Amino acid sequence: MQALNPITYTNELRQHYESYFGSTGKRLTLDKGPKEKLHFNFYVLEFQPNQKHNMVSYCTVGMSVDRLDDNLIELVIYSPKSDNALVELLTVCASYHRNVLPLNLHHTVNIGQPWLDNSKCDHAFISLPYLNGQELELFNFTNSIIHCYWLIPITEKERDFHSEKGCEALEQLFEEKQIEYLNPNRDSLVM
Repeated sequence: MQALNPITYTNELRQHYESYFGSTGKRLTLDKGPKEKLHFNFYVLEFQPNQKHNMVSYCTVGMSVDRLDDNLIELVIYSPKSDNALVELLTVCASYHRNVLPLNLHHTVNIGQPWLDNSKCDHAFISLPYLNGQELELFNFTNSIIHCYWLIPITEKERDFHSEKGCEALEQLFEEKQIEYLNPNRDSLVM
């Protein structure tokens, strides 16, 4: 597989997100942390509540810009409020994806801290973007399809449930118990 042109890739991915959300995203980067291990074109876009969603959306831009395998993904996370902690979370995920092990659909991530405030959710699950469908998920770039997946904050017990029962069981649990994915104070769905 041929490396993706980083400037063209990030410009077109930004257009993909802005076209989907119908607004201009705010470009954000960290001043510290693992950013030096990322491609210099990497950043996160923040979208304020808009016609598509009544929540803040954060999207990676350039997470997979120079990958040469089949793990061509970008991540989207939703929040009830603007919070720079989510820029850090997505930057850490992108750094892990680039420098440690590739992330992909149905993987879990140990965040190592609450995703927001004092949340019990200190892990995350990479899911299809059920709120958005393929209109957001599929970013066609040259001869490659990059998947924009949903990063859902979960608890350690939910991560363990995923490890024991599988991704379909976890997603079914989300549906049955109507996961409050925007509520940082939610309890674990697994008791």
